[in-house]
Amino acid sequence: MDRYGNMDGDQVRENNRTVESSRASKIPYTRVYATVDLDAVVYNMERMKANLAKGTGLMAVVKTDGYGHGAAPVAWAVDSYVEMYGVASAEEALNLKKHGITKPILILGPVHDSHYEKLIEEEVRIPVFTWEQAERLSRQAVSLGKDAYIHLVADTGMSRIGMRPDEKSAGLAARISRLPGICAEGLFTHFARADEEDKTSTYRQMERYKNFVEMLEERGLLIPVKHISNSAGIIDLPELSAGFMVRAGISMYGLYPSGQVKKENVSLKPAMELKSFITYIKGIEPGDEVSYGGTFAAKESMRVATVSIGYGDGYPRNQSGKGRVLIHGKSAPILGRVCMDQMIVDVSHIPEAEVWDTVTLIGTDGEQHISVEELAGTGGGFHYEIVCDIGKRVPRVYRKDGTTAGTKDYFQDVYEDFVR
Repeated sequence: MDRYGNMDGDQVRENNRTVESSRASKIPYTRVYATVDLDAVVYNMERMKANLAKGTGLMAVVKTDGYGHGAAPVAWAVDSYVEMYGVASAEEALNLKKHGITKPILILGPVHDSHYEKLIEEEVRIPVFTWEQAERLSRQAVSLGKDAYIHLVADTGMSRIGMRPDEKSAGLAARISRLPGICAEGLFTHFARADEEDKTSTYRQMERYKNFVEMLEERGLLIPVKHISNSAGIIDLPELSAGFMVRAGISMYGLYPSGQVKKENVSLKPAMELKSFITYIKGIEPGDEVSYGGTFAAKESMRVATVSIGYGDGYPRNQSGKGRVLIHGKSAPILGRVCMDQMIVDVSHIPEAEVWDTVTLIGTDGEQHISVEELAGTGGGFHYEIVCDIGKRVPRVYRKDGTTAGTKDYFQDVYEDFVR
């Protein structure tokens, strides 16, 4: 390498050989990528199903692009195990439809009425908890000559969305159900603290929910699809799910809702691994500073490696000077601040480390493993957000039956109908 950091001919050829090796292994990426093990997703679904009473219905929650794993591939993988899918928005629901999902899809959050026509046409399930929502849906459904399938929402203790589970709301729900074009298919609420060891609040919510169901039935409103339990409920409180559908969210991706749930009840396998590459190795001397702000300065001669990932890819910046990666099955501490596109790690104790070696940021290398929970603990973050925040610049490589089933990246996407 010359004084300006340009690679010489031998290094360029070595780079090319590494790229070709990566392509030969069907991983066409040489900067960063995430692998998603669809077999692990199926395994997790099977383990959850085994923990539930026979006949309990399952909803696969694939919002936020399948918690960062890819909504469509995950939905395809678990389709034979579920009765319904859950998403957060109209756009997510319609995207699943475009990918050939035919089972019912429920939007779990509020929906703007500008989407009603398309959602009714596609028979997407819509959450309702006010008269105004129901009235608009009814008018739209009648104009289309189709039913609008709705799931009523009860607020039993989350204080997020939903009607209070009282007599007044029961009367409102009954009136909504009698509107023309309205099919009141479901009723749901959401556990706020089921992932805590103390289940007092959860049992209280369940009691409120069941009481509300009784109020509705007294008014002649029989709801066929009732669901309340989330991943924590599936793991810790399967007895509460008898006669109900359950919503499998974070657990489907192999992550436990919290450290307080009883992990021995349901065995889970993490589905995602995050990989990058060493792009440069150099020696630094005592006093040399590393990365922005000089928050790390070498106290001795060191060998450091630059890794091609940063917070612009969704890797948490809070790992700066705290986290670690795996190279050749050994831990390499992160030195200084994580940059937008790169970061620097200590490989002084890994003499075999070379440019274009694989770096594991989440996952297993040899006998070492870095979990999403470890990253959350190190940086003071939340493990859900780590997988959800892995960005679109990070291609996904899907594994199934031990082989690469497909890939997804956004580098070939184009802006259509854009006026410049």
